[in-house]
Amino acid sequence: MHTFHIPVLGLSYSIDTPLKVARYGISSVVSIIEDELIEKMRAYHCLKSGEPYIAITTKEDDFRAKRITAYLDLLDRLVGYQAETLRKLPFDEENDLKCYFDMLPDSAKEKQLYEVMLGMPAGEQKGAVQEQLKKAIRIGAIDVNIMAKVDALPHHPDGTPLPPEYADAMSALRGFANSSLSSSVVMSAGYNPRLYNYFERFGDFFPDASGELKKRVILKVSDYRSALVQGKILAKKGIWVSEFRIESGLNCGGHAFATDGYLLGPILQEFRDKRMELTQELWQICNAANEARGGNSFLSRPIQRITVQGGIGTAGEDEFLRSYYQLDGTGWGSPFLLVPGVTNVDPQTLEQLACAVPEDYFLSEASPLGVPFHNFRKSTGEVQRANRIARNRPGSPCYKKFLATDTEFTTTPICTASRQYQNLKIGQLRESGLVGDELENAIANVTVKDCLCEGLSAAVLIKDDIHISHNLSAVTICPGPNLAFFSGTFTLQEMAGHIYGRCNVLNEVPRPHMFVNELKLYVDYLKKQAEKYADQQTQKQRQFLLTFRANLLTGIEYYKTLLPELKKEKDLFVLSMKEQLNSFQNTLNEMILQSEPVLLPDQVC
Repeated sequence: MHTFHIPVLGLSYSIDTPLKVARYGISSVVSIIEDELIEKMRAYHCLKSGEPYIAITTKEDDFRAKRITAYLDLLDRLVGYQAETLRKLPFDEENDLKCYFDMLPDSAKEKQLYEVMLGMPAGEQKGAVQEQLKKAIRIGAIDVNIMAKVDALPHHPDGTPLPPEYADAMSALRGFANSSLSSSVVMSAGYNPRLYNYFERFGDFFPDASGELKKRVILKVSDYRSALVQGKILAKKGIWVSEFRIESGLNCGGHAFATDGYLLGPILQEFRDKRMELTQELWQICNAANEARGGNSFLSRPIQRITVQGGIGTAGEDEFLRSYYQLDGTGWGSPFLLVPGVTNVDPQTLEQLACAVPEDYFLSEASPLGVPFHNFRKSTGEVQRANRIARNRPGSPCYKKFLATDTEFTTTPICTASRQYQNLKIGQLRESGLVGDELENAIANVTVKDCLCEGLSAAVLIKDDIHISHNLSAVTICPGPNLAFFSGTFTLQEMAGHIYGRCNVLNEVPRPHMFVNELKLYVDYLKKQAEKYADQQTQKQRQFLLTFRANLLTGIEYYKTLLPELKKEKDLFVLSMKEQLNSFQNTLNEMILQSEPVLLPDQVC
């Protein structure tokens, strides 16, 4: 009944968010990559709830998948207990039942019936309506996230690799598939053929005799083409994509997968125009595949949701996205980092976020994956990284090895954020003949990498006073730049009220429309790429810059035609948006004139 969900937030920030929001009908996403953290959280919540706990140690076969299954089963049970308790509560007190209905969007028919019930006199009719309302309660989904490319293959102590099914992402998928949950796995960070093939091993992802799915697949995608290609790959295996979750390439938290200058508005327009065509084609392919394998088919065209997330900041933007682009929902992530009752941010980092300024958020090269990564300048993780460099001990000890993929110096993959790799690489650079600024810049490109396995896990351990292994307590946090427009801390009720337009929790920092904010990020990104390639530029790099610029200019023209549709925005705001679009258009044109030979006028597409 809610129109928004809470996406995955790092490794730890939403690790137990379902326990805090699912009973209110709000869906959220748990990261299931870090099994050591998951096991610690299972122990913590078993102790807190009185559930029995038997440790799953690394000595057990398939311990990673077993830990994930056990934790998800625990979440499923605990949320079920919460739901049973909620349905037994009275309506005439300040309690979770009241919160459930108070937080629903005003457009929900259950909310409207609830409002009617409140005005009814006590009696049999009111009691019947109250029972009707309790039966209508729906619990939010406990969805899980797997980064498809985080699929390192663990090794035996002697250095030989384990069988492929023990790879990180495959173990995580197995852990979810074997759990009691009836929910979705969100696949992010691109296509992994081995992992996608693995879906066929688990019956819960296929329709039952009545055409229903116990477990569903959500694909996080950046554009329509990605949705079509990946959707077909899974459909040919008989796997239905229940939701395409479109995410802004740059105006999001965590890893930023920039498109080639394709902006969110035009991307959503293509989904709107081709949605029925997409669903129909995938349905036919999926049914044909299931018939060929002798399995059950969908009796009618199954539901396929289209949602969007990344940089949404006002109720007006949220409503426009859902109404104009005919979307089924929206994702609100980074703002919930300021809701301590929902996410896990340690007190020091929370205090820093609550009073941060826009300059505190930046797009970094910190990720060992080699993908741009949103970062926070004041984090203790950034302080620790700088201190290690100052002490001439760059890099981090690497215990978890989830991002260990580099084999430049070793046979067994190591992580580029590790002390081992950075020492080896810096030594190589010093012997390469580079000197002065050229050498220092090359070394800085190595030491910018940071340990995300530890940094993205630490916050919840600090907050809940859980033992931190190896004393690695520095926190890395990766909010989207949209968080610069929120200050302070909030309750779940306040943030839900903001999303639905019942209150406003934005700070006083002037905030352009989300489409303009994303455009600025893309223009800045293009400038940096042009600078990066300025000295030595290949034809491929030149064409990339030209294509990127052309797509941005096309997006700007699209937004100009969209302005009349922003009927609920104030006239001055729309006028300002038009001026901002013109300004960025001029910036792109001036960049072409001033960036010879990077972008020459006669090369303009």
